[in-house]
Amino acid sequence: MTKINKHWLMKSEPDAYSYDDLVAQGEGTWDGVRNHRAANNMRAMQVGDLAFFYHSNIGLEIVGIMEVSATGFPDPSDETGRWACVKVKPVRKLKRPISLKQIKADPALAEMELLRLSRLSVSVVTPQEWDYILALSGG
Repeated sequence: MTKINKHWLMKSEPDAYSYDDLVAQGEGTWDGVRNHRAANNMRAMQVGDLAFFYHSNIGLEIVGIMEVSATGFPDPSDETGRWACVKVKPVRKLKRPISLKQIKADPALAEMELLRLSRLSVSVVTPQEWDYILALSGG
């Protein structure tokens, strides 16, 4: 049976941890998520899933693609032991970043969780949204 990879969008404030930081590290631990829905999204991730790297707070744009490289281990930033995290590795920067303003203005993206659940730090991206955003970014 063929595994179907899922797509995600994961937010980070670039002054705390940017896509360039991930590239410099080669692989990073995506930790510190304390929202139950976002944490459940992370628990649903599988190795090989792809995620957009979204610069929040500063920039407000999708800047790159990363791949989930390890899943379901205890978050080292959580002293309670209740929260899990994943590891990600960079795939590539987008040719053109896709801004939040551009996403909001595009009817084809009106139902994105990024817009509907704007405070969610880890959200689902449908296959149609994924392909559309890649096309907007120049591939």
